[in-house]
Amino acid sequence: MTTTMEGSAARHERPAADSVFVRACRGLPVPYTPVWFMRQAGRSLPEYRKVRAGIPMLEACRRPDLVAEITLQPVRRHGVDAAILFSDIVVPVAAAGIDLDIEPGTGPVVAEPIRTEADLDRLRRLTPADVSYVDEAVRLLVPEMGAIPLIGFAGAPFTLASYLVEGGPSRTHAKTKAMMWGQPELWHALCGRLAEITLEFLRVQVAAGVSAVQLFDSWAGTLSDADYRRFVLPHSAHVLKGLRGAGVPRIHFGLGTAQLLTAMGEAGADVVGVDWRTPLDTATALVGPDRAVQGNLDPCVLFAPWPVVEREVRRVLAEGRAAPGHVFNLGHGVLPETDPEVLTRVVALVHEASAR
Repeated sequence: MTTTMEGSAARHERPAADSVFVRACRGLPVPYTPVWFMRQAGRSLPEYRKVRAGIPMLEACRRPDLVAEITLQPVRRHGVDAAILFSDIVVPVAAAGIDLDIEPGTGPVVAEPIRTEADLDRLRRLTPADVSYVDEAVRLLVPEMGAIPLIGFAGAPFTLASYLVEGGPSRTHAKTKAMMWGQPELWHALCGRLAEITLEFLRVQVAAGVSAVQLFDSWAGTLSDADYRRFVLPHSAHVLKGLRGAGVPRIHFGLGTAQLLTAMGEAGADVVGVDWRTPLDTATALVGPDRAVQGNLDPCVLFAPWPVVEREVRRVLAEGRAAPGHVFNLGHGVLPETDPEVLTRVVALVHEASAR
């Protein structure tokens, strides 16, 4: 596997552990605001569609050479300041014994949802051997990337539980909430198991050499602050605190979480990801002055004329200055129809406009 990353070498002179991205995550001085994009390695890139053609998602996640190639594609094309490991949040759950598939156009679909205490027996503990392909992929990538940091990631217990209880994606999460409120002991037992699986999955990635980790709680925004604190926060905090001594920054992101930002800050991450609905200066006041923020350009802005994109990028950068550290990102993932050239221009603009 070979890579060419012309034009980015000057921005990536620091070792990965002291890169601009990692320093921003830690609230340390940086020469410019680092930028990467959620779902940057994905369907918006023609090179991704080419190498993924005919290969199911879960299979792709289990092929280290393919994972490495896909992870590197946006680094080559866009010159981003970090790469995120190509994988899926349900990979460790499948490795822990749950029969599921990722169906194109739908997402994760679970053959037998977890609804009773007996169903928990199908969800066993995760061992490093269960996800050896992830370890191998990270070890392939780290030397290839050199000074560019690699971000590992996992799904948070609530979001994973919602897929397992609902049986797939849900707009209302009605079955999930019914279990939370009506069977709290079962709910906490399920989330406790998922927290241990998630923690082990992230530890594998850290041991293999990632420079940071991100915990995705994609659907936590469906909850009130009270329910989040009672049913979700303890389990996310268990994961994040379990990595406290790992030596890598911990990022925590959820979608539609304006009402939860203070609680999410309390969960123990070093960086809180913010979606586009909340200005970063407002978010900084909510998560606390000792945490960096990540975000938060609306992904749909990328479809607007360039002067609009430039204006909004500069606005996000200005709002991000309120935080001790800011990592520029979208407020959610790159949409499949996004023009890759616009992403490349955004990276260049962020670096230029934020230069100290």
